[in-house]
Amino acid sequence: MDEMAALIEPHIPSLRRYAYALLRGDEAADDLVQDCLERAVRGWRLRPRDGQVRLWLFTILRNRYIDGFRARRMRGLQVDAAVLEQVPASGVDGEARLAALDVLAGIEQLPEEQRSALLLVAVEELSYADTARVLDVPVGTVMSRLARARERLKQLLERGAGPALRRVK
Repeated sequence: MDEMAALIEPHIPSLRRYAYALLRGDEAADDLVQDCLERAVRGWRLRPRDGQVRLWLFTILRNRYIDGFRARRMRGLQVDAAVLEQVPASGVDGEARLAALDVLAGIEQLPEEQRSALLLVAVEELSYADTARVLDVPVGTVMSRLARARERLKQLLERGAGPALRRVK
């Protein structure tokens, strides 16, 4: 049990950060991380023996997220707009805070595949190869998703991250 805790505990902040970025809410992120950790403990005997526990945990978390994503899609997505206001303001000037909110809103609008690739590489600093393992896709697919995510995020930030509105007559 001590070995398990020693191998898992250092990764909890990263798992929580990734879950929060995916779900945009503290409670939902905490629930996802808790579910991930429960799965990891139950499946401990299935863990990789090559020292890649971090990647294994990210894979579990992402798979749990996808399962929940499918369930949420069936019942409809419920987003609390107040979540974006939770970005820490201390020590950050107003303009930088607004820019951070724009980036977060833009990331939220990316398709899940692009958002996951971007978060794993840019925030969690996983290599392309490790990201490909977590996402269970080829490295080239990770590179493609990253390129599309970056381009889409750039477009969203240039025009404003809010949804595009059309005039209806």
